[in-house]
Amino acid sequence: MYKLVAIDLDGTMLNQYGIVTEKTKKAIQNVIQKGTEIVIASGRPIDSIKTIAKEIGSEKYFIAGNGALIYDIQKDEIIYDKFLSKQKVLEIIKICEENSISYNVYTDQTILATALKYNVLYYQKENLKKEESKQTKISIIENMYEYVKERKEEKFLKITICDESQAVFQSIIRKLRKIEGIEVLDVSHMSRKTIKQGTEEIMVEYYYTEITMKNVDKWEALKHLIEKLGISKEEVMAIGDNVNDKKMIQEAGLGVIMEGSTPEVTKIADYITLSNKEDGVANVLEKFC
Repeated sequence: MYKLVAIDLDGTMLNQYGIVTEKTKKAIQNVIQKGTEIVIASGRPIDSIKTIAKEIGSEKYFIAGNGALIYDIQKDEIIYDKFLSKQKVLEIIKICEENSISYNVYTDQTILATALKYNVLYYQKENLKKEESKQTKISIIENMYEYVKERKEEKFLKITICDESQAVFQSIIRKLRKIEGIEVLDVSHMSRKTIKQGTEEIMVEYYYTEITMKNVDKWEALKHLIEKLGISKEEVMAIGDNVNDKKMIQEAGLGVIMEGSTPEVTKIADYITLSNKEDGVANVLEKFC
């Protein structure tokens, strides 16, 4: 029996419209009732994950910022963190601004954006379907460098870089890799998200990468959590779809990916479930739990 199941959100637990279906909720709740921990492991900030954890009945822990922190839901506090320093954030912002490339800064509470586009546009459209208390917080900042420079209490999880042009995207990646002490996620395929506008479906496509402190990933955070809980990695199932899920899929007792996942994780998975459009998470939980 698997004692803990770590599940990614976007492209995995959430369907193409950013929703947890009733079928997936029921499968998750059945597993929790049998005594298995369900832990969301996502790149999103705290408040965005907190509302989804409540929705599915996961009441103990979740991982945010791609492993930058573990949040204890019952104590309402961070119990593990590896934040980006303000100095590194400013260094990255300067390169992005000088090269006119789109970027967002994720703090533990909100997403700081220069404009509503790419992944932030998707979150904003998702927010329109939710009551205010359950929305992902997004702040549009006119002068990001000065704003971050003046912040004293802000804790920085990660930075996402987005562009529609692969040539521009690869150029900025080369420059970012010269910065010491950070991890630049090796993503080279296009992200594709569907936004529903009335009866029309709009595809949002862009290249992206995510930047965290060195040695930050979902598995490192999971490893800390399972040690705390006295669980072996053989008793862990990890479900994901993208490069930021690679290490947890590789290291868990059972590494599961969604149908149509990025090739880099497809080749290392133990099991391929249905896509997120077909309740793949529910399918694999019913099969193995």
